[in-house]
Amino acid sequence: MRVLVTNDDGIDSPGLHRLAKLAVEAGLDVLVAAPDVEYSGSSAALTAMADGGRLALRERSLPGVGAERVLAVEATPGFIVFAGVRGAFGKRPDLVLSGINRGPNTGTAILHSGTVGATLTGATHGLPGLAVSLAAPDPDEWDTAEEAARRALAWLLDNPVGPVVVNVNVPNVPLDRLKGLRPARLASFGAVQAEVGETGEGFVTLTFSEIDEDPAPGSDVALLRQGWATVTALRAPCEAGDLELPGLDDA
Repeated sequence: MRVLVTNDDGIDSPGLHRLAKLAVEAGLDVLVAAPDVEYSGSSAALTAMADGGRLALRERSLPGVGAERVLAVEATPGFIVFAGVRGAFGKRPDLVLSGINRGPNTGTAILHSGTVGATLTGATHGLPGLAVSLAAPDPDEWDTAEEAARRALAWLLDNPVGPVVVNVNVPNVPLDRLKGLRPARLASFGAVQAEVGETGEGFVTLTFSEIDEDPAPGSDVALLRQGWATVTALRAPCEAGDLELPGLDDA
């Protein structure tokens, strides 16, 4: 099975290297294609730098990882997956892995995540995906995130689910303090909230702070705060087929 491993923190992120290595250890044919710089918050944006209409990329090496090929691409993770499923980097992948991200990707705020956006881009093209995030802006418990990712990947390989994304968030705690993995619903908000600060002639400032209100029981934010690694199944955008639109039918 061929897997495309990407992220939104950039090619030099330790989380990317760990995720790629465990994919190799799982016996997968691993292509690493990740942004050359950080693209956090890029969602599934199709943005890329082009040189004469050509997608700019560079061959790289990740010592100790064992990937078949490693590319630093001047593009968002969503664009990288978009190009990858069309054969831009060789054989079409069968699976997309994204992460391990610095910081959580929880609640409905996953809409803005480049980490999740990469896997949802794959899902729109029929590929299953795994997105993994470590819930701290400057995390240090990479071993915990790697173990959670290993368990989630093993489950995904053993349970063909079609074009579904498994979104995993891991608390930044030592492995012996991790309570385990638990399925979770999306919270009605993410880990942080944005507020408008100063406004002036030609500019507006935004401030970001952690949300203090109690999350809904059983949500990814609530369980993450309790020390669980959360697992949420996501589908790619689809039509609201159950919603009628009276008055808009001119037929």
